[in-house]
Amino acid sequence: MESLSLTTQIILAILAPGLMVVLFTRITFNHYVALVLTVALFAASVYAGYTHRWWIYVIDAASLTLGFWYSTNMKTSNNKENPPL
Repeated sequence: MESLSLTTQIILAILAPGLMVVLFTRITFNHYVALVLTVALFAASVYAGYTHRWWIYVIDAASLTLGFWYSTNMKTSNNKENPPL
């Protein structure tokens, strides 16, 4: 990630994890599985050495938390509108 500018890294750290949790929630229909998949992808990228700044990890974690919160609210509001049979 050193080839990307610092601004680009920050924008990606803010948007990518949260959007990935929401996307995986829509695909798997389970927000816990979506969170685990997203954390595994980011752990693999950290292990591979794509990020080197600790505060990017903090931004990633905050974005993961917000994405998980949004996915949880999205699923509960969807269940209230369309209860299972």
